[in-house]
Amino acid sequence: MLGGTLHAAARDDVIVAIQLEPPNLDPTSGAAGAIDSVLYSNVFEGLTRFAADGSVVPGLAERWDISDDGLVYTFHLRDGVTFHDGTALDGEDVKFSLDRARSEDSTNAQKGLFAPIETVSVIDPLTVEVTLSRPTGNFLFDLAWGDAVIVAPESIATIATAPVGTGAFVFDDWRQGDRIDLVRNPDYWGETARLQRATFRFISDPRAAFAAMMAGDIDAFVGFPAPENLPQFEADPRFQVLVGTTEGETILAMNNGQPPFDDVRVRQAVVHAIDRQAIIDGAMFGLGTPIGTHFAPHNPAYVDLIALSGHDPERSRELLAEAGFPDGFTTTLKLPPPSYARRGGEIIASQLRAVGIDTEIENQEWAQWLESTFNGKNFGLTIVSHTEPMDIGIYANPDYYFQYGDPDFIALMDRLNETTDPEARTALLREAQEMIARDYVNAFLFELAIPTVAKVGLSGLWRDQPTQAVDLTAVGWDR
Repeated sequence: MLGGTLHAAARDDVIVAIQLEPPNLDPTSGAAGAIDSVLYSNVFEGLTRFAADGSVVPGLAERWDISDDGLVYTFHLRDGVTFHDGTALDGEDVKFSLDRARSEDSTNAQKGLFAPIETVSVIDPLTVEVTLSRPTGNFLFDLAWGDAVIVAPESIATIATAPVGTGAFVFDDWRQGDRIDLVRNPDYWGETARLQRATFRFISDPRAAFAAMMAGDIDAFVGFPAPENLPQFEADPRFQVLVGTTEGETILAMNNGQPPFDDVRVRQAVVHAIDRQAIIDGAMFGLGTPIGTHFAPHNPAYVDLIALSGHDPERSRELLAEAGFPDGFTTTLKLPPPSYARRGGEIIASQLRAVGIDTEIENQEWAQWLESTFNGKNFGLTIVSHTEPMDIGIYANPDYYFQYGDPDFIALMDRLNETTDPEARTALLREAQEMIARDYVNAFLFELAIPTVAKVGLSGLWRDQPTQAVDLTAVGWDR
């Protein structure tokens, strides 16, 4: 004690809660966004990465050169980077990761990101040359996705349960159903993490989330699932509330490969039955921005197409009659755990019932939804938020879960991939937005907001989520 005052040392640990638990810990083979929530940047890193403002910055590649024809990318890797098992990162690891992601038997959820790659060549241990089959204006952006992180060949056998990356934190323990523990990487190539230890807890129930936060059992809840409680936290001096934007287009997805949703008139009828604002107000307590296509409103290329799909129940009934369903029909509505889906699903079911479409609601746990609905395509309707950045290209994949893949749209995406001029890319992106909106592929609901509740004194958390990630690399306690 000096001068009569004893100062407590600042904490060097944190307990962060999120709503969904990852089904596995391999971001290069799993579709669940919760994998990236825990591991992106914290444990795994790519050649490039997303910064908090959404910009693409150097990651494991400190710089790169691009050939004049846009086909050859030469990546210069950082020197002295090691994986958490002590092995050195080199060009062979990069080649292995990219070749694995694009291989014929790849289970990467975003395999299309790697389709333009023709060859990956190791020039020397710190230099890798990637040759593309066509110019791809978004290539550096695509490499920042969690699906494109660099992994070590030696770790693949156990990557789903014991991930080994290069990030600022080392995986320590996973107690399934409860938490994942990370510890500081003392050998990290970049700025050392402020935290010595970080724990992710998984709390799916909104009431339990509120109780845990109020009791002080957790230090922060990212994606707080009960927006109706936010005013109470804002009024409490113990807490800070951050409300940011995401890349999460929340949609009522329709199975375009299954009758009756293979008929555009039926899809349009569903879309006109939906009152977006009622869903935002009723399920999200006003948090969310209405969208009319699969694109983020904060993106400069966004086109406001909401007028194409306004709430018009009478038009819905007319379209159903034209499609041969004057008395409506019954379909399934599969709902994953997030509150936007469970709460929104009840409202949507009521809105559809009003025009003659009855839904058999099935609440599914995340693993069940991924296996049956996403991979198995066993659904009529489902609700999910697509949190991947700039992911309109998924509509060019006929094998994707909503099974669209219109040939004209695929051709449009091919042109976009071959275009590097920013103005020309914007024009093509706007055309793409209009195409899926006018084909009523899905019912586009709202852009997901991301509310974070944290104890006062915790700093460095992302307010916005340019990708689904809870990046703890700059998080720490100020007092």
